[in-house]
This record gives sequence, structure tokens and C-alpha cells, in this order.
Amino acid sequence: MKKYFPYISIIAAMLCWSVSGIAIKHALVVLPPFTLIVMRFTLSVLLMLVIGLCCRANKMLRLQAIERKDIPLFLLAGFFQPFLYYLLETYTYKAFDSPTIAEALLSTSPLLSPLFAAVLLRERVTRNNIVGILVSTLGMLLMLFSANPLLANSMAIGNPAGIPLAFASVSTAILYTIILRRIPQQYSDLSVVFWVQFISLIFFYPLWGYMEGPTAIDATFVHSPFSHSTIMVAIGCVAYLAVFASVLAFILFCYTVRRIGVTQTNAFNNIRPAFTALWMLLFFGETLPFTKWIGIVLIIVGLFVCQKK
Repeated sequence: MKKYFPYISIIAAMLCWSVSGIAIKHALVVLPPFTLIVMRFTLSVLLMLVIGLCCRANKMLRLQAIERKDIPLFLLAGFFQPFLYYLLETYTYKAFDSPTIAEALLSTSPLLSPLFAAVLLRERVTRNNIVGILVSTLGMLLMLFSANPLLANSMAIGNPAGIPLAFASVSTAILYTIILRRIPQQYSDLSVVFWVQFISLIFFYPLWGYMEGPTAIDATFVHSPFSHSTIMVAIGCVAYLAVFASVLAFILFCYTVRRIGVTQTNAFNNIRPAFTALWMLLFFGETLPFTKWIGIVLIIVGLFVCQKK
């Protein structure tokens, strides 16, 4: 049963992340982008600090200091993701006229992961891995583009600079997973995620101070033009992003990467749009056309093929 834990963990992580887009959309109604990111990861770091201090006897949840020889790995991980990834992702969405193209390009990490893993980690990539990733990616693209009444507008590129930005964003996410794979197993998964996000805040705070700063907090919560209920919804979304998307999902993702590898873990990124579509169906009444169901089936079949030994 233990051999299935990494797969259960990554599916749970994708479930958490599949709601992130919905939560971010509602939070951005009230909060500026960088303020949202800083609030989210500050809360997640504080939460992990409390958990680590309270669970010192637990091997998986204890908080450990970084050894000097491993500091460069943690610095690189924190720089690549969350910091650089979220920065590039924000400007990718800004560059394109429609988020559909941006979402498609940002979802190419399963396609690029085998190349990065084979070159940098000498990770073995099998024929099943390649076929499964291609089938799953086809399903993901079918979900993104099918039954879209604004498909013609969705294909508008906008600023061509968004294309290299998108692939740079994907590359930083893959490099982050490769560094996770290189971090020694002596560190608990909570310790890895805590220090990576703590380091990313060191990069985020100066940028936030320059772009938005404390005046954004004042404008949002003290002199806000929004109703009390709208602000409370935004706060609830930030809390979700901190607890589930930034703590639980990152720890589960870290656990899986360090046990089954970069290629097989990143293949599960294709299932996020399927989970998001199901959440929208269950809680927001959004219909799922037949082509999207085909996309979901292709994603699941591709994942099974990819993970087959």
C-alpha cells in the first residue's frame, strides 16, 4: 500500500491547486497581485513554523535547520518557485489577449519535464512516459479549447513576448522540481517547503514594496471601496491559498517528486484543468460538453500509461 502513497499525494495536491485559480480570481477583486502573493506566502510560512515547532517528534513534520552545504540548493529552489515562476506567470497572462492561450502554454511542463530530467538528472524516460504524457496533454488541450464560444478570440496571441515568458515560466517550475529531487532525503518535506517559501519571501518583499507597498494594504482594508462581505470572501480565499495551496499541496508535491521523480510527477499537472472543470460543474453549475468529458478521459488514460512500469 505504501508504494501508492506518492500517487495519492500528487492527486490530492492537484485537487488543492485546481481550486487555486477560482480562489485567486475572487481574491484579486479586492487585492492587488503582489499583495495577494505576499499575504499568501507569509501566512503559509507562519503556519509551517507553528506546525514544525509543535511537531518536533514527528519525522515528517519536524522543522530542521539547513546545513551550510545545502544552502545553494534551497536558495535556487526559492528563487525559481514560488518567486520567479509567479512573476513570469503574472506577466504571461498580462501579455496575451485571452487566458486560454496562456493556460495552454503554461500547461506544457509535462512535455518538457522528460527532457530536463534526462539531461540534468539522468532520469530514465520510458516509451510509456512519452506516450502517456502526449495522450494526457492532448486531453488537456481538448478541455481548454473545446466548446469555447469565443474560440476565435481565444486564439488571438496579443503580445508575442508572452510566448517566451510562458516557456520561461514553465522552465522555472521544472527546474524547481529538479532541485527538489537533488535536496538530500535527510530533510523532512515540511522543512524543505518551509525554507523554500521563506527564501522566496526574501525576494518577494522588496519587489512588493516597490510595486505596491504598504499603501496597498491601507487601500484594501482601511479605505476600501468594497463591501464588508466582498472583503471577507477575499480574506477567505487568501486563507485557502495559504493553507491548502501553499502548505498542503506544496508538501504533498514535494513528497511525490522526491520519491517517484520529475517526469512522472509533472505528468499529473495535466489533470488540474479536469479537476477545475469538475469543481465548476459541482459548485457553480457550469456545464461540461461531451468534448470536455473526452478530454478528461484522455487525461486519465494518459496518466495511467505514463505511470505504467
